[in-house]
Amino acid sequence: MLISRKLAAGAAFFVLAGAVAGCGSSVPSSAVAEMAGNPITLAAYKHWMFVAAEDLASQEAAQGLSAPVLVSSDPTNYSSCMKNLKAGVASLHTASQSTLLTDCKQVFTSDTSQVLQFLLEGYWYQAEAHKLGVTAPKLLTDFAKYVKKQWPTKTAFAAYLKSSGQTRQDLLFQFTVETYYLKLLKRDEKPVTKQQIAAYYAAHKASFGTPESRDVHLLRTKNAASAQAAVKALQAGQSWTVVARKYSADAAGKANGGLLTGVTSGQYEVAANNAIFDNPVGKLVGPVKGVLGYYVTQVTKIIPAVQEPLATASATIKTTLQTAAQTAAQTKVADAAKKSWFKLTTCRSPYEAQGVCSNYKAPPTTSVTSTTPATTSTPATVTTTPATTSTTSTKSTTTTTTTATKKSKKG
Repeated sequence: MLISRKLAAGAAFFVLAGAVAGCGSSVPSSAVAEMAGNPITLAAYKHWMFVAAEDLASQEAAQGLSAPVLVSSDPTNYSSCMKNLKAGVASLHTASQSTLLTDCKQVFTSDTSQVLQFLLEGYWYQAEAHKLGVTAPKLLTDFAKYVKKQWPTKTAFAAYLKSSGQTRQDLLFQFTVETYYLKLLKRDEKPVTKQQIAAYYAAHKASFGTPESRDVHLLRTKNAASAQAAVKALQAGQSWTVVARKYSADAAGKANGGLLTGVTSGQYEVAANNAIFDNPVGKLVGPVKGVLGYYVTQVTKIIPAVQEPLATASATIKTTLQTAAQTAAQTKVADAAKKSWFKLTTCRSPYEAQGVCSNYKAPPTTSVTSTTPATTSTPATVTTTPATTSTTSTKSTTTTTTTATKKSKKG
């Protein structure tokens, strides 16, 4: 779809206008869904389905792929989708009508789910912001600055709108989404303290440094006799290259005299590990019995451990903790919005989307295999606006909704 994961996860806002409308039990035929009486109109739904298809096609074109602008927004008539699919996807030029119909139905289901998630979660977030008294008094001024920065000339702006299938109102809506969403997150932001950084460092000290390592000759044999013979040969002055080639049970060991570099504790079984790390440089050790055979070792070099000090690691730790806090805040905001508005959200059949429509019911399990390339039949998450803004629907071409200030009374 054309909503990035970030946006789909929490950014569809509509322009707040007043108190939540009285909720009803049915969705009018002119809409596909409603939240507390605020509808997502059929026109708005079709608009965003088109923008989604445009966005996906442009993404694939940027990757050198050829894909049709595949819109499947009418569950009563898939003829246009089937025609475009057959003409636009080489592997489906000779596909049967049945195959094309199946694929277009899957496109409808997939895209509808993402578009409605995008729009309805947007309603929830803006309603939640309004309920909590979150305001953005400089919204229009900030939006004008944003547009000027992203598209310095009217020509550039017009070209973007034409290529994306969006309107200025779409972008204003999305900017509103991002603004309110970030304000909701900020309510839960807490600065990372020095105590938290120190505690994290203490708990993950091994991550901030390099452990001791050793370069070592390690020879493994299948039996004690071979290991003892290898020890005697080394003591007699034969080189590790010669001895390993003759006695090693490992092909790699035969090739390089069993020399291993940068070995850290725990890489080998206990018997071998202890022989390596419990002895000084130059000491010939063995035979040592292990689970996998008998070992002969000799350390050639010890590289001391290096521990990064807390002062140096603090910046990295702070970023890690801030990211974790942001993720926790996003989850908290998402959960709160859903708790407030999910039960007030209803979708008209067959537009019900899982996770956002309270009246959604899972369809019977079927095993249908789509022949449509994955990049066409199931659009992935997509962004419709520059990364600095979130996406959602618009005031003009999208939905006709009022805002939510408080839970509506049943009417």
